[in-house]
Amino acid sequence: MSVDLSQFIPSFLEESFEGLELMESSLLNLDAGDSETINSIFRAAHSIKGGAGTFGFDSVTEFTHLVETLLDEIRDGRRDITAKDTELLLVSVDCMRLLIEAARDDADYDQDKITETTHLLEQTLEIDSPASDIEFLESDEHTPEAAGKIWHITFIPEHHLVQTGNDPLLLFSALADLGQLTLQAKTDLLPAITEMDATELYISWELSLISDASEEDIREVFEWVEDECKLEIVELEASPKSSSSETRDSLGDSASVDPEILHSQTALVTEQPASAIQSSEKIEKIEKAEKAEKAEKNKTKTKQDLGSIRVGVDKVDSLINLMGELVITQSMLSELGNDFEISKLEKLKNGLDQLLQNTKELQESVMKIRMLPISFAFNRFPRLVHDLSIKTGKEINLVIRGEQTELDKTVMEQIGDPLVHLVRNAVDHGIESSDIRIANGKPKSGTITLDAYHQGGNIIIEICDDGGGINREAVLSKAIEKGLVESSASLSDSQVFDLLFEPGFSTAKEISDISGRGVGMDVVKRNIQSLGGRIQVESQPGKGSKFKVNLPLTLAILDGQLVRVGTEVYIIPLITIVESLQAKEEFINKVSGDMTLYRLRDDNVPVIPIYQLFDLPADTKEVNNALLVVVEADGQKVGLLVDDLLAQQQVVIKSLKDNYQQVEGISGATILGDGSVAMILDVPGMIEMAMKRAQEKQSEHTLEGALV
Repeated sequence: MSVDLSQFIPSFLEESFEGLELMESSLLNLDAGDSETINSIFRAAHSIKGGAGTFGFDSVTEFTHLVETLLDEIRDGRRDITAKDTELLLVSVDCMRLLIEAARDDADYDQDKITETTHLLEQTLEIDSPASDIEFLESDEHTPEAAGKIWHITFIPEHHLVQTGNDPLLLFSALADLGQLTLQAKTDLLPAITEMDATELYISWELSLISDASEEDIREVFEWVEDECKLEIVELEASPKSSSSETRDSLGDSASVDPEILHSQTALVTEQPASAIQSSEKIEKIEKAEKAEKAEKNKTKTKQDLGSIRVGVDKVDSLINLMGELVITQSMLSELGNDFEISKLEKLKNGLDQLLQNTKELQESVMKIRMLPISFAFNRFPRLVHDLSIKTGKEINLVIRGEQTELDKTVMEQIGDPLVHLVRNAVDHGIESSDIRIANGKPKSGTITLDAYHQGGNIIIEICDDGGGINREAVLSKAIEKGLVESSASLSDSQVFDLLFEPGFSTAKEISDISGRGVGMDVVKRNIQSLGGRIQVESQPGKGSKFKVNLPLTLAILDGQLVRVGTEVYIIPLITIVESLQAKEEFINKVSGDMTLYRLRDDNVPVIPIYQLFDLPADTKEVNNALLVVVEADGQKVGLLVDDLLAQQQVVIKSLKDNYQQVEGISGATILGDGSVAMILDVPGMIEMAMKRAQEKQSEHTLEGALV
């Protein structure tokens, strides 16, 4: 029975990307003489190569083989690792990621980058030919004498050995480093060419090694393939004058081997009848067709299965226990329902309370399954800062805190790019050059800190730098020059710093390929707001800046305030609410465009009547003595006019776009406890709608005045 290996591809991909992250982080923290770290990097590369070979990702296997060879030389002490080697290995990790992503998506990759890095690896390894490290003895003449123990090795690999990325040549090369190696290929298991599978290995070997190495040393060479071969190692008795010719006698009459046999099994059957060659070509065509079909199948399956998540056994156990509790409660309630009497009312109430408790715990446990440590998002930044530090010539230390703080997988996937923009900005604009820092009495190296922690039902991510801070006057001057604010405007620090998120805004004197084009910061804010979050900026001249991102823990559940407008119930996200109040007449002002402003301490807050936006009947249509829910989005505060404030509760968000269509001013919907549907208000969208209508009305009034 054949096994469809494609079902295991998603697991291989997930493990490979984890292995690449391990390789990258280990290389960035590698110290001279740290053999354990080198071993862990080597093991990760070997696992990726082996898996790639199993699934037929040949480009990954071939490239990773070079990386593995370089790592093997370093771990064996044949090469001292240098900063240049580390950089080459980091670039190689990037190339491996490119190749694996291309294999995953069945897409093209940057061939020039792969070719260039392959060439650098080959130059570093000084590779001339694959068999250059192995000494092949072809006759008794010219055979050098050697001293040491004589080891006879029988190596019979399983047919699928090469499919796991293991190359016998690499094994023999390592053996040759231990002493004088003689080998003989056994071809008695070779089938007819018409029955041959090009992905299978049919050759076995008898080897002789003259070396002072121990049996443990020899077995270590085969440690990666010991479970995929039959291996026998026997020490032969020999006189002190034993020669390599006597050694070859122990192998049999013929101890020579054509090196080409190691590279191509077809070299053994070059003289074949024309019919066999035609059959071979036919088989090759069939194999190509099967491979193409399998690739398409892999592509479809992989794309379907990529949305996976690893869950700790403790979380699964918790779910199973809760399901058991639910079953018990359900059985109890069913029993009460079979023959209900009024005397059992108290038991029924207790059973419903128990059901409510179980349901809440189940909800919490299910949500925990989607929660991952934010280290999954933070792991990319050591490499990013390392590369940017080299590119800018600045010395930068990266400090990461709170990496075990958990966040919903969906939120984490979408927050990655905004965080990259903020870190790049901190490197380019925040941290000064070493000369300037020393002149200002600062340490030569700048520090960027990433921190994450929970606050209420949200997660706070802070990106801090100890650089020169944001030049408030330069930002304000640029904003006035671009017409974003009036020259006479009096703005607070937070309002000035918010200007950094305007589209196309930049105070950079020189444009670099890192930042300075004014592209990115507006996208950062928009992406964060799309997640229901907000961003704040704090800065002190000469001391540094802090970008504080406030995000909901999950996009599936929302903490909301229920409000009533007429007969409709709406939900306002709690994260947007500043305060609720009853409006007083002395603080109400009317302005052009039928816009009402409410004086709230130092702010003039526009009032948005929800009933007007959605064309609803309402109990309250005048602002005086009405209930206002003051909300904030995009740095803008508005007061939402409502009829009544109801309860606060967590609600499960349902997408309108998926189930109906996108509605302006509405971000989603939910089902309340009584079974009714309530709309979740999109506060930024409502502000935009209200401002647009006010501008339209103002234009109509201006036009009417001109006509009169």
